[in-house]
Amino acid sequence: MQVTLDADGMYSAMLSRDRRFEGHFVVGVISTGIYCRPGCPAPTPQRRNVRFFHSAAAAQAHGLRPCMRCRPDASPGTPAALGTPATVTRALRLIDEGALDQAGIDALADRLGVTARHLRRLFVQHLGASPVAVALTKRAHFARKLLEETTLPMTEVAHASGFASVRRFNDALRAAFHATPSDLRGRLGRHPADRGHAPLVLKLPYRAPLAYAELLAFLARRAIPGVERVDAETYTRTFAIDGRAARLEVRRGAVDGSLLLSAWDVAGGDLYSMVTRVRRLFDLDADPQRIDSHLAGDRRLAASVLARPGLRVPGAWDTFEIAVRAILGQQVSVAGATTLSGRLIERFGRRVEGGQGGLTHLFPTPRDLADADVAVIGLPRGRAEAIVGLARAVASGDRPLERLDGRIAVAGVGPWTEAYVAMRSGRDPDAFPAGDLALRRALGAEGVALPSERDVQALSERWRPWRAYAAMHLWSAISQERGRLSPSRGAEP
Repeated sequence: MQVTLDADGMYSAMLSRDRRFEGHFVVGVISTGIYCRPGCPAPTPQRRNVRFFHSAAAAQAHGLRPCMRCRPDASPGTPAALGTPATVTRALRLIDEGALDQAGIDALADRLGVTARHLRRLFVQHLGASPVAVALTKRAHFARKLLEETTLPMTEVAHASGFASVRRFNDALRAAFHATPSDLRGRLGRHPADRGHAPLVLKLPYRAPLAYAELLAFLARRAIPGVERVDAETYTRTFAIDGRAARLEVRRGAVDGSLLLSAWDVAGGDLYSMVTRVRRLFDLDADPQRIDSHLAGDRRLAASVLARPGLRVPGAWDTFEIAVRAILGQQVSVAGATTLSGRLIERFGRRVEGGQGGLTHLFPTPRDLADADVAVIGLPRGRAEAIVGLARAVASGDRPLERLDGRIAVAGVGPWTEAYVAMRSGRDPDAFPAGDLALRRALGAEGVALPSERDVQALSERWRPWRAYAAMHLWSAISQERGRLSPSRGAEP
């Protein structure tokens, strides 16, 4: 569901200064050589001097630099990919994960099952720029963020932003911002400093509103003992970087519109991946006003949308982790799945030295579980074999969690688990576990037999392309009514 305005419509949207259009396109002003957000407060340029682009990368490919006033390069992640082919959406996520850092466009296209030529054509059609240009723009914008918000030395900023050398880093920032990295940092008066044991702190912008309390409540009920800790204000977890243990904390910022990410024991080269994962975990690139407007038109969801504006689909730190968590939750309640997760961590997770606040372990890797006797934690043999089978497939490089059709193709993993993983891993905002018992109850009429999975699937068609968000509203309403979420047929909701 991309915005389908023509050039005159986009100009009218720009004149309105309505920030809801931010992320759907950027405004290039050829007379000044800059590009802006649609809601930029600067004086309105004349129509003849304006050009419109699908993305910041497209604007920069035309030699424009970001506006210093509205800072389009510092805006929340663009939802421009929404409504594009699944190939483009998946490619953008792989680019964020560093797919072009060590390999080229041919390797990326091969992972997606298309030719490099076709992938380039899709990117130009839907984003107005090539995959390499998009990746370079993302890295340059992240580098500027580090220059503004941290005192990391230039070499660490370059490494953290994914540049192979300081020279390429300097060239990319000059091309993007028409200024050197030193110029950008000098304007802010920041100078490198030794942080010691202090955390690195970064702002994570999002589009308001954000139902932060509901998001934390969902994560709290599913927190993995020893790995995650969630309270009324913060989310904290351990994670591994090249075998090293690290820790992060996320809390609400002082003003609406951003969260604060604090990280300990994270080296420069790991920052981009960490920020990308946290943004997905908190679904910070969603366009809540657009989603809420669509779902509020349905009588079954209207009350929940009004009560929970900005409800997000909680993502996952790691797709393998959430897939294992979903298998553990098959046929049991949320509490039961959490108990099993704790046993799995205690038995197969790697202990963190000096773990603080109950954060004592790292989640097991696929190799840790590939030959493990998972059944010893009290798990039925079929589910234990499903976890081991998934771990072996991932460890072997088969990439069963990367299929564009959402199928995982591992014995013991059915449609419910596949849909749940697609929701939580952030791959598909339209994923919908139609066989979920809680959803069937929510959509049924009192005193009437539960609707079938086929009936629920038919009812959900009106919520496309935001069915994952519709599922969250239905689950949240049930949770509020009963004080807890009901067990599901395929896995816990």
